[in-house]
Amino acid sequence: MGFRKVTKVDNGKVEIEFSIDKAKFDAELGKVFKKRAARMAVPGFRKGKAPRSIIEKMYGKGVFYEDAINNLLPEAYEDAAKESGAELVSRPEFEIVSVGDGDVELKATAFVKPEVEVKDYKGIKADKIVTPVTDEMVDAEIQRVRERNARLVDVTDRAAEMGDTVKIDFDGYVDDKQFDGGKSEDYSLKLGSGTFIPGFEEQVVGHSIGDEFDVNVTFPEDYGHAELAGKPAVFKCKLHAIQFTELPELDDDFAVDVSDFNTLDEYKADVRKKLEERYENSADNALEGKLIDGMLENFNAEVPECMIDDEVENIVRERDYQLRSQGLDLATYLKYMNASLDDMRAQLRPMGERQVKTRLALEKIALLEKLEATADDIEAEYKKLADQYSMEIEKVKEALSADNLTTDIVLRKAIDFVKAHAAITEKTADEAEAEEEKKPAKKAPAKKSTKTAAKTAVKKEKADGEAEAEEAPKPKRTRKTKAEKEAEAAAEAKEENK
Repeated sequence: MGFRKVTKVDNGKVEIEFSIDKAKFDAELGKVFKKRAARMAVPGFRKGKAPRSIIEKMYGKGVFYEDAINNLLPEAYEDAAKESGAELVSRPEFEIVSVGDGDVELKATAFVKPEVEVKDYKGIKADKIVTPVTDEMVDAEIQRVRERNARLVDVTDRAAEMGDTVKIDFDGYVDDKQFDGGKSEDYSLKLGSGTFIPGFEEQVVGHSIGDEFDVNVTFPEDYGHAELAGKPAVFKCKLHAIQFTELPELDDDFAVDVSDFNTLDEYKADVRKKLEERYENSADNALEGKLIDGMLENFNAEVPECMIDDEVENIVRERDYQLRSQGLDLATYLKYMNASLDDMRAQLRPMGERQVKTRLALEKIALLEKLEATADDIEAEYKKLADQYSMEIEKVKEALSADNLTTDIVLRKAIDFVKAHAAITEKTADEAEAEEEKKPAKKAPAKKSTKTAAKTAVKKEKADGEAEAEEAPKPKRTRKTKAEKEAEAAAEAKEENK
């Protein structure tokens, strides 16, 4: 077997010429003959007893060629592709050039990674929207923790009030007829939560345990069930219990109960620190997205469609994995969404295209700036993954080769390089919004003015940051690195084998 040459052809493809050694091909023909001859009927011979020369004369000299070539082709192509040095990004199309007296000559045509140009990736201008953590924000976070640790206390000496939790029976009627879903017993309802139809909870207020009463409401015009939308209804109710929420005292004992700290002051300082870290992570993520936008504005490459197709399939597989971890699967999800797999692929395609272009741009920057993954970088990544998935570091090393980590590390270094050389201006959301207010409105086909759209974008970024601070202690990313996915799979295999 041997590599001959590689030639560039049109549309981002290369043609690799290679061969399969005649001796190896002849040996494989012998194996194929022995395997297939037993099933071939030849007049005058029992099955499996006809000589090869007779079979080839009857069926043609090339009767065993296809199977022999198919058996040898994967290894031959893999060796030739590696020796060619081409960065192939698609499955090849094969052509048999010649087969017979000498070596088997073949051609393979495949797409290669495109030539990439990234200009002006140093000095990209971007605003970083920072959120100073205030005392009110710390208090609000602690209040949420208090509410999660609250207890319900029975009330027997007064009527229900807003904020109480009541247990009621209710039976709903529209046009003097019961309707589906309008009846329940011992239902726990927090008054003021807005859980029920507007006006319902307010009419429970003032009633005492044992009271039976009617609640008169009108279903909203946009109610989910068309047969009830806009119609008046009567709910016959009975109140069984009233409870109020008792929050724990905000003192040192509370800090001990909900944290690893001994005093309330220490706990508050830790809450502030974590909020600051979360807002900073959220701001960094948003900033990184802006820098990538700026980088892609100066990106130029003819990206093969197959690269985007493959990336979309990767995202689909990740979504399927996430759904399965939540007890669903992709087919069920698509059924709920009344969508097809092709619909999902079309929806994810812009994301896939962006991710492919981002990776290509960062790889080019890493090449231009000679960014590499050192032995220390790789060891640190192993340790991080081991800590993240509670695995011994040696087990992680068994599951992941250093090559698996190198690409992720280099890409991370490339985006860090872009960030380190960017022209970043820190602003609060209010400052950014005020600047957008001063900009002249531009004509646009959308109904919103440019000014309004800009304000909305700033507010959304601020809201995203607040949500991040409340819910997630780690930076939010759209997808896991290859190394993280493989480490996660190794961790799951470890759990299954326990």
